[in-house]
Amino acid sequence: MAQDTTPSDDGIAIADAKSEEIVVTATGVAQPIDQVGQAVTVITRADIERRQTVSVSDLLATTPGVTVSRNGGIGTVTAVRIRGAEDAQTLTIIDGVRVNDPSSPAGAFDFGNLFAGSIDRIEVLRGPNSVPWGSQAIGGVVNIITARPTEGLQARANAEYGYADSVSANAAISGKSGIFSGSLTGGYVRTDGISVAANGNERDGYRQYGATARVGVEFTPGIGLDLRGYYANSRTDLDGFPAPNYTLADTNEYSTARELYGYAGVHVNLLDDRLKNRIAFTIADVDRDNYDPAFGTKPSFIGRGRTERYEYQGDFRVIDQVRVVAGAEHENSRYADASTRYSTGVTSFYGELIVTPVRQLTITGGVRNDDHKAYGNRTTFGASAALALDTGTTLRASYGEGFKAPTLYQLYGPYGTPGPATPGVPARDALRPETARNYDVGVEQSFLSGAARVGVTYFNRDTKNQIDFDLGTFTYQNIARTRAEGVEFELALRPVDALTFTANYSYIDSENRSPGSNFGKDLARRPHQTVSASIDYRFPFGLSAGATVSHVGDSYDDAGNFSRLDGYVLAGLRASIAVADRFEIYGRVDNLFDEKYEVVRGYGTYGRAAYGGVRVKFD
Repeated sequence: MAQDTTPSDDGIAIADAKSEEIVVTATGVAQPIDQVGQAVTVITRADIERRQTVSVSDLLATTPGVTVSRNGGIGTVTAVRIRGAEDAQTLTIIDGVRVNDPSSPAGAFDFGNLFAGSIDRIEVLRGPNSVPWGSQAIGGVVNIITARPTEGLQARANAEYGYADSVSANAAISGKSGIFSGSLTGGYVRTDGISVAANGNERDGYRQYGATARVGVEFTPGIGLDLRGYYANSRTDLDGFPAPNYTLADTNEYSTARELYGYAGVHVNLLDDRLKNRIAFTIADVDRDNYDPAFGTKPSFIGRGRTERYEYQGDFRVIDQVRVVAGAEHENSRYADASTRYSTGVTSFYGELIVTPVRQLTITGGVRNDDHKAYGNRTTFGASAALALDTGTTLRASYGEGFKAPTLYQLYGPYGTPGPATPGVPARDALRPETARNYDVGVEQSFLSGAARVGVTYFNRDTKNQIDFDLGTFTYQNIARTRAEGVEFELALRPVDALTFTANYSYIDSENRSPGSNFGKDLARRPHQTVSASIDYRFPFGLSAGATVSHVGDSYDDAGNFSRLDGYVLAGLRASIAVADRFEIYGRVDNLFDEKYEVVRGYGTYGRAAYGGVRVKFD
């Protein structure tokens, strides 16, 4: 669990055994986790390798407060919902770039194409957090950090093969020489898959190749250039709704996606590093196409989304007890399909004050203003407190506001409703941002010199002006309201270095509060209860063995709560053994008991599946 304290250009370091882990997702700058008043879960590279995870969504599904649904096999549309919020209300960041898809009708990020081979670290913040991050951070934030440069030359690679002729291979190299540092990863995933349609007979395959890269140039201590890039090219076989029944069945349809995310920034640290400045330009470019060979070779759907952001952030430690974080951002986004093109822009300013009046107490407050071309101004507030006592008790409380701007499709698409800043549009008829208010309180207690930790968090969130399709007007309108409240329990044990046990339980009551026939009913695909437990043990002779068991409770597949999805239990076993200093063999069995289940009505899920692979590291 202990790693070197080597900070990166993300502002992230993992501390040694005598100090605290550092996170950036709560305020946008690096903070010890015991100074954070919000609920944050950290997944490290060691966790990824121990769990032998390929899809990031599979890891997130075992995280407190998070539920995942996937429309079929690997690579199909995958929704990640935090604390019962919509998947489009989960803000996703990769290496400092907001990657929510502007070509998606609601602006959700599709986790179906995100794999763990290139990832060093994931931070999951639960609850609204729009002050540092802006739009879409209503349910929470998933912050992805890919492989970072290392002090010395290091390399790693792994390859595995398994069920449905599946292949996953990854390689990474990183290092530093003089003022230059860099890292490069490459990955390839392919599988024959399963049938997307649960009643289908043909397998629907998947293929992706991708790469990430980082380059750093430290011209003088504290002044440098940071470049980051992410590329993925994917192809997913699909099923459709063919005539004459127009129900989900085997077809030859498929989709392609090309994702390109980039970051170019300069950091300048002044006043003995008390004043840190960062200027950056980021880009997210997503091309999506759907094909149906039954109707020819041209795409049946074309989506082109692009977001460009210009950012400044200042982080000034006035004195040891007072820290001021402030920033300015401008974002341009555009969306195009086969016949139309839309664009908009937003300019934002935010400020945060982090005060530590006494050593054990950290109080944070912030405000943000967004001036959007379509809907005008929106001001957002947030505040939190963390009290870390010497007894190992940490008390946390936070109040957070979140908002989600209407997407380009919701504003200007064929069923769109323009915003109030659009000339000639009365305010009462305009589309406004979705808004949320959340408060949570939690307590965490560590025992046995940090070898045991238990925590509990209560949260309550109300979302208003939620955008939904209005069947009365056949347009998008602010007609929905939702409420979610619940409790999250976490337990972590490491009584000896060789044994690790973690478990969590979440109870989330997310309900529709919109006037009408669905008032008071459960939101679709939001189970009330989820449980996950994982245990791993390393034997003295190099063998590691582990297991994960997860339970997802009953839910409904529709807003009217007519179509019930039964709960299910998934169990998996894994093992690995080092056969040399740098060489390891591993294998796992997923869905050990071949559970039959659905997460989306009519769509297929994996049965029992086995995989085996090799891993090599050099440093």
